[in-house]
Amino acid sequence: MQEKRLVSFSMKLKADKMINFESVYLKRNDKEIFSGLNFSVQKNEKVLIQGKSGIGKTTLFKILLGFETIDKGRVSFNDLDIVKEHIKDIRHQIFYLSQDIDLKDGRVGELLDEIWEHNLLKNQDKTHFTELLDFLDLGEKLLDQTVKELSGGERQRIGLLICFLLDRPVWLLDEPTSALDDIMKKK
Repeated sequence: MQEKRLVSFSMKLKADKMINFESVYLKRNDKEIFSGLNFSVQKNEKVLIQGKSGIGKTTLFKILLGFETIDKGRVSFNDLDIVKEHIKDIRHQIFYLSQDIDLKDGRVGELLDEIWEHNLLKNQDKTHFTELLDFLDLGEKLLDQTVKELSGGERQRIGLLICFLLDRPVWLLDEPTSALDDIMKKK
């Protein structure tokens, strides 16, 4: 990438590359998004991706999830190329919280019950769920509301709650605190 700094992180010396971008090139509408982009993320590593709006941060996530196709290069997750044959297995290992927090319509409690059923850690008891509701300042009354009735901050906290409930190995959080107040951001 020319003189733009898109990815900022410190490398840890571990053998396992969970996510790997090799010589990635992507051009859309005559605009070069990535050119020769190389980076990897190791297991248990936290990475902050920062840059101006429109630089390609969300596009990185879309590539990793198989929603965007690169023009050249290679992108892999646990040594599986991001291709149609592997994408279902890859997506089951990743939780993506988008900027827009697109939640299924209906009652919040029903949505969360459905998520609970897909939880990778099904052996958790409902105490854990209640603790998460408290941590995120989401009262149990909220469970009877419809998704349409939620504020932007409540939607974002429900998105984070779903992330905790699914507890997938990789979390892609795209501006996860943009609609939260300062106290909740610090939490």
